[in-house]
Amino acid sequence: MKIVVCVKYVPDAQGDRRFSDTDHTVDRAGTDGILSELDEYAVEEALKLAEANPDTTVTVLTVGPEKATEALRKALQMGATDAVHVVDDALHGSDALATSLVLAKAIERLDHDLVLAGMASTDGGMSVVPAMLAERLGIPQVTFAGALTLDGSVVRIERDGDTSTEVVEATLPALVSVTDQINDPRYPSFKGIMAAKKKSVHTWSLADLGVEPGQVGLAAAWSAVDGVTARPPRQAGQIVADDGDGGRKLVDFLAGAKLV
Repeated sequence: MKIVVCVKYVPDAQGDRRFSDTDHTVDRAGTDGILSELDEYAVEEALKLAEANPDTTVTVLTVGPEKATEALRKALQMGATDAVHVVDDALHGSDALATSLVLAKAIERLDHDLVLAGMASTDGGMSVVPAMLAERLGIPQVTFAGALTLDGSVVRIERDGDTSTEVVEATLPALVSVTDQINDPRYPSFKGIMAAKKKSVHTWSLADLGVEPGQVGLAAAWSAVDGVTARPPRQAGQIVADDGDGGRKLVDFLAGAKLV
């Protein structure tokens, strides 16, 4: 079986995230980045399937700047077989539509029985790329999987709702997006980190995929950020001395802030 996992290199939520002053896109060059945490669940699920099914390969795929290789390396350290990085200056500012186009063209070049993705990226949080990707590939999609099993050529998922759990099936090849409830991603072991140094990361350009630069990038995006305002600095808290009337002072404060 051939499994392809789509992953994204995103700004570290614990770091100082900034936008470019020129075009209001995320400053990825000057911001620390990581493998999107929600994509780690997709990588882990692929590795679990590979462990249960002999002769299974797991290829991780990303579209992003040069530093996005770091996200691929993390997935390889976890145990993925190999990786593909689509990198091209023309991709700067691409929206979900362009991203799904490039991912689809890349996956068409790869042998694939199952395509896995996280339910959303931790920077954009749109949750639409998996559906767009399945449509472009012409394969069935089953989304927001909280559990996943394979039975021959059938993939079966469980999707938890507010009042019930849905069981959905699809015939391979198929695309599945997974939630953060499906597993507990493993930490790369020392053995895995050393093994990853010998694994291949293939680099493809838009020309390799037959995608015209005018189809992607900020100029082709259907949405763009018009303006950015920096978050105001954190203000010092207010200390209230409790002289027996602390409860009343707390209520007055909350009422003044229109919280009660």
